[in-house]
Amino acid sequence: MIHPAIHYVGVNDHDIDLFEGQYTVPNGMAYNSYVIKDKKTAVLDSVDARFGEEWLQHIQAVLGQETPDYLIVQHMEPDHSANVHAFAEAYPKAIIVATDKAFTIMNKFFGTDYPERRLVVKDGDTLSLGQHELSFHTAPMVHWPEVMMTYDRTSKVLFSADAFGKFGALDVDEDWACEARRYYFGIVGKYGAQVQTVLKKLGGLDVQIICPLHGPILSENLGYYLDLYNTWSSYGVESDGVLLCYTSVYGNTKKAVELLAQELRDNGCPKVVVNDLARCDMAEAVEDAFRYGKIVLATTTYNGDIFPFMRTFVHELLERGYKNRTVGVMENGCWAPIAAKTIKKMLESSKDITFTDTTVTIHAALNDTSRQQIRALAKELL
Repeated sequence: MIHPAIHYVGVNDHDIDLFEGQYTVPNGMAYNSYVIKDKKTAVLDSVDARFGEEWLQHIQAVLGQETPDYLIVQHMEPDHSANVHAFAEAYPKAIIVATDKAFTIMNKFFGTDYPERRLVVKDGDTLSLGQHELSFHTAPMVHWPEVMMTYDRTSKVLFSADAFGKFGALDVDEDWACEARRYYFGIVGKYGAQVQTVLKKLGGLDVQIICPLHGPILSENLGYYLDLYNTWSSYGVESDGVLLCYTSVYGNTKKAVELLAQELRDNGCPKVVVNDLARCDMAEAVEDAFRYGKIVLATTTYNGDIFPFMRTFVHELLERGYKNRTVGVMENGCWAPIAAKTIKKMLESSKDITFTDTTVTIHAALNDTSRQQIRALAKELL
């Protein structure tokens, strides 16, 4: 139980294969929704379209013959709002609470913004349910413009919308940080400045429990989660180590990366992570790029450019505001290697990127010169 007056009415989804059409979720997803019972009753957020009937049954199981007074809509992304209209029809007297921008988006999804039964709230507005006093805190671009969070002063619970969420259904036991990190950098990562703003805004609240829209309810060691979110959103370095990301057509670039990895390990690098961008989960590679402070990009020259998977990877980093990192480059090309020049050009827009002095250039296959360059690059990275 979250709190004697707060009940969980969300659902688990084990049918989904790709979240948001792109992120693999082998352990499914949770769509979280909550009910606060008091003199007046509030439901916080809906669930994905496929689970509307199950969600309404969960609400009824908590309320019995009672009817909710409010539906608080914190985020209009369809995995949380798809059943707003079903709720409105099931409970025609309930008031819908949301930001003005949320109602604008609501109208686009449902063809109505419920003008006769809506309550528009702004940053800092409050709503009393009786003993439970709710305050609303806007969180624009974390990660849609209409997002708000809700704080219950009585129970000291923060309903944090998508913040502090993770991939994975709630009936699967797994490490929080790995899937929360992949979720954050995949979905929210571009908006670090906005997350920092929200963290500062919420800093004055006495939060003892965090109830996100995805993933488990967080009630212990909240400093751990807050510190990680602060590191992620400030683009800080979370873990000491070196990430090696490569593409290889005939295996020679791969051999060079394996040699570099061995050099790093032999010389005491605390962690070496290697990702083959053609085969790994791209979202995992992106997560690693933001986790570690040093990265090496190794790829072939391809059609006068760089190999497609590497181009996609660098684009994914740029899209999320990649910065504050040390970058080494390894290029391969039989006659006109330009991969290093291309990668450095792509990263020109990134802030506080430091390129290593050593660039490894491989002409088709490793030789004494390129091996020496690899040893020099390893020393720089250490």
